[in-house]
Amino acid sequence: MKLISVVTPCYNEEKNIKYIYLQVKNVIEELGTYSYEHIFIDNASKDKTVSILKEIAKKDKNVKIIINARNFGHIRSPYHAILQAKGDAVISIAADLQDPPSMIADFIKNWEEGYKIVVGVKSKSEENPVIFAIRKLYYNLIEKFADTKQIKNFTGFGLYDREFVNILREIDEPYPYFRGLITEMGFERAEIEFIQPKRKKGKTKNNFYTLYDMAMLGFVSHSKVPLRMATFIGFSVATFSLLVALGYLIYKLVFWQRFQLGMAPMVIGVFFFAAVQLFFIGIIGEYIGAIYTQVKNRPLVIEKERINFELDDSESGKD
Repeated sequence: MKLISVVTPCYNEEKNIKYIYLQVKNVIEELGTYSYEHIFIDNASKDKTVSILKEIAKKDKNVKIIINARNFGHIRSPYHAILQAKGDAVISIAADLQDPPSMIADFIKNWEEGYKIVVGVKSKSEENPVIFAIRKLYYNLIEKFADTKQIKNFTGFGLYDREFVNILREIDEPYPYFRGLITEMGFERAEIEFIQPKRKKGKTKNNFYTLYDMAMLGFVSHSKVPLRMATFIGFSVATFSLLVALGYLIYKLVFWQRFQLGMAPMVIGVFFFAAVQLFFIGIIGEYIGAIYTQVKNRPLVIEKERINFELDDSESGKD
């Protein structure tokens, strides 16, 4: 039987972890023709998530757990778990049940039809409409400015063939923008729309910083437009300032006694130029930070503990 690997990153999801486990298990068992492993990677949760996972893993050897030494963030940890999967196909699904487990059957069906990648795309969402609107704006911006076509309203929820995962292993990205890598590789994919349900239990771990981190990573990884904007806007502002200065000079020479230059234009100009400079220094800093991360080439995560992976090791030893 083909092996399906399901990967679920989690952090402080004690209220949801049993439900996502049971729903994924039921979907796979209903399909009947596949074996599976469910890999949970925990980002050093501070609640009972790990203890609950360990209880589940004792009873079900299909459940495998990676416990990180510390919280390595929402970008590196899920990516590391995908690279540890052994399946013919790998399915990434969130622990908060906002990625419907029932869609796994549709993913596998499309995969069997020949698609190497099958992704879930949010057509609508029951989350906060303001947050959804901001996300949608970001997806539109990244699609417009990215060097490669991006998938709108896509968070990473989907199925990925082993061939694609093997390429990810060769890339060795220390801080990957996973959503962008999918389109950059050029594999034929299927997109399945769904309505994202509202989180029923627990609180979201996303905040302004995590959303900003993901957004800037997307731009820095897949677009040079912000850097070019700095050049174009700098040139335009410099030209405009020169024309204004020239206009002031002529006006002062013609109306020497009556025209008072005043401080207002100078103060406004100084603050305007300072704001423009700081903005683009920040943009350049993001690119330099990305380069610095690449140069350090540190591991995605440091694992504290693995559970039920020893079964894979014993089988490989037999070979």
